[in-house]
Amino acid sequence: MAFLSDTLARVKPSPTIAVTSRTLELKAEGRDIIGLGAGEPDFDTPDNIKEAAIAAIRAGKTKYTNVDGMPELKAAIVEKFKRENGLSYGPQQVSVATGGKQILFNALMATLNPGDEVIIPAPYWVSYPDMVLLGGGTPVIVPCPIEAQFKMTPEQLDAAITPKTKWLIFNSPSNPTGAGYSRDELKALTDVLMRHPHVWVMTDDMYEHLVFDDFRFCTPAEVEPGLYDRTLTCNGVSKAYAMTGWRIGYAAGPVELIKAMAKIQSQSTTNPSSISQWAAVEALNGPQDFLEPNRRLFQRRRDLVVSMLNQCQGVTCPRPEGAFYVYPSIAGCIGKTSAGGAVLTDDEAFARALLEETGVAVVHGAAFGLSPNFRISYATSDEALEEACRRIQGFCAALQ
Repeated sequence: MAFLSDTLARVKPSPTIAVTSRTLELKAEGRDIIGLGAGEPDFDTPDNIKEAAIAAIRAGKTKYTNVDGMPELKAAIVEKFKRENGLSYGPQQVSVATGGKQILFNALMATLNPGDEVIIPAPYWVSYPDMVLLGGGTPVIVPCPIEAQFKMTPEQLDAAITPKTKWLIFNSPSNPTGAGYSRDELKALTDVLMRHPHVWVMTDDMYEHLVFDDFRFCTPAEVEPGLYDRTLTCNGVSKAYAMTGWRIGYAAGPVELIKAMAKIQSQSTTNPSSISQWAAVEALNGPQDFLEPNRRLFQRRRDLVVSMLNQCQGVTCPRPEGAFYVYPSIAGCIGKTSAGGAVLTDDEAFARALLEETGVAVVHGAAFGLSPNFRISYATSDEALEEACRRIQGFCAALQ
């Protein structure tokens, strides 16, 4: 359609949202569908957070706020970074937006020029490359295969950097793989970045509190203080606090960048919901005691899913360090034919046949930039996960 922008042609709709939409359509048709595509916790927002929002409504705190976050929430974010990450920021270095996605979007819109390159390790969250393209930049994808535990090496990072590189987007623990970088692994990457002072770092720390076994979370500016002045440390309340629908993301970084992001936001959404902001204040300042039980619950689910998927013929499922995803390889299934007659030419064909023949919805690996794999979100009940994995086992066993 000639009327539409050329920029729109550079991007595609979110594949994860597409899978969720298809799942809802099939359920509406009466199909028995187990949706493992959506990346959101299955438990409810804690009561104290909900009550803080209700109190804000009753107190009439329903007006516009500062464009990029009210002072009370910025103060809570400053304290959070100090308490949990050892990072010292002032309120003028903090930005609050309508979800973590808008934080990343604003930063890219505010900084990218045509020809600027952004390094993105793959597998990646589906939105990273398309947001770079919308901003006029060029995504530089660095493949991080299963043999490397889905992690980028210092040598790969060094080789990907050019004079045109503006950003590295860094996500640990990762969506879609759950892979987490240890302090030593992260230090090796930050050592490379210290040799390239023109490269900025955008961290996506959304899964900070969802880490397992003895893994310890750390973030780049914490590991290498020399990167403080060129790092945007991004986070939000969506995953740890079960607040996906409240839409509050935040970041801290250099004042000049934060001001530029506020300018972008002032001409798009203006302030995030005042009610959601007051809820986020309570999330960050209030009791944190539910985080540990939730973490243990996700760890148990991870172990269940990894065990059952590794019993599937043709499937290899690594054991992730965090988040609530697994990203198994289906290299042993490609080229085979399903019981329903579908030829599994690639991971998209696998996911499509799995949904149509067994009612299990997953997201194919090509959406995340690395094939042949698929992503499961295990942020759902044990019963649903067990049944889904049994169906996947049966599907794989019937392949010819």
